[in-house]
Amino acid sequence: MESVLGLGDLADLTVTNDETDYSYDLPTNKDSSFRKTWNPKYTLRSHFDGVRALAFHPVEPCLVTVSEDHTLKLWNLTKTVPAKKSASFDVEPVYTFRAHVGPVLSLAMTSSGEQCFSGGIDSTIQWWNIPSSNVDPYDTYDPSVLAGSWVGHTDAVWGLAYSGIKNRLLSCSADGTVKLWNPTEKNPCICTFNTNQEHGIPTSVDFNGCDPAHMVASFNSGDVVVYDLETSQQALVLKGQGDSSVPGSNHINKVVSHPTLPATITAHEDRQIKFYDNKSGKVIHAMVAHLDAVTSLAVDPNGIYLMSGSHDCSLRLWNLDSKTCVQEITAHRKKSEEAIYDVAFHPSKAFIASAGADALARVYV
Repeated sequence: MESVLGLGDLADLTVTNDETDYSYDLPTNKDSSFRKTWNPKYTLRSHFDGVRALAFHPVEPCLVTVSEDHTLKLWNLTKTVPAKKSASFDVEPVYTFRAHVGPVLSLAMTSSGEQCFSGGIDSTIQWWNIPSSNVDPYDTYDPSVLAGSWVGHTDAVWGLAYSGIKNRLLSCSADGTVKLWNPTEKNPCICTFNTNQEHGIPTSVDFNGCDPAHMVASFNSGDVVVYDLETSQQALVLKGQGDSSVPGSNHINKVVSHPTLPATITAHEDRQIKFYDNKSGKVIHAMVAHLDAVTSLAVDPNGIYLMSGSHDCSLRLWNLDSKTCVQEITAHRKKSEEAIYDVAFHPSKAFIASAGADALARVYV
């Protein structure tokens, strides 16, 4: 048979990837978030300054961005205009949220997609009711969009994370504290952590994916701390801190918890990504992942891929199992030595997104 096909020596080659799981490539899985390569399709242009964070709606083809231009914007990916010179589409925002005085730095979306929270340099957390994605951008102002304003922090709010299990929000601030909030209470701040700056200044927070009674926070000192939210005590300090004496080089920019495994992943100013075992507290794996500071991380909803963004202008996708890079996308232009601030996976559709210092957000399909 081989000779008929004229394969010659090729017929003798054996392929070693037979046991690879190809379920992601099967047509039945088209809607689940994976094919192997992503391509830029939508450019979100409207912000006047760097886009600091973004979050997708849980089910709709919509997202919210926050920017240094003091605003948040809601985008509907079905409302596009063809871009002038390319196959991609330009998207215009359907709504702009205004309440922060100064740059907006952080964002968290609720699991229903009906509300979101934003944190700013003004030290406030604003709580929003998200308008319908079919809202008329020229509608009259609706004051009920702003659900609340929380003044608990005394300095910039760098990070936010939401858990739908008990409807809780975590925030971390340049004032040195991490706070836990219950939006439904009259005094929403339930608890404050790191009050004496024992670990330095927190830079990022996340709920533990396997156990929402715990959260993890990263610090500018290089510490990564797991806290028990029920006892308000620290449960574990993950070891693997930089031992560098150069100031700032131990700085961690982002921490994420794996959705299904007891693992924590951190993005570092020194270009590394580190993986920790939550049970032992030890580093499972560390790798130099980019050519510049790693600023952002996201794990896909199935827990198979990790996405990282960096000031080297690239977004990289990693296979979590093998810790290998499966795709690199050059996505944004540098502005004063900064490039990508945030990356995100859509929870239920095949979209990923990046937020840039170049005032653009991009969505890939």
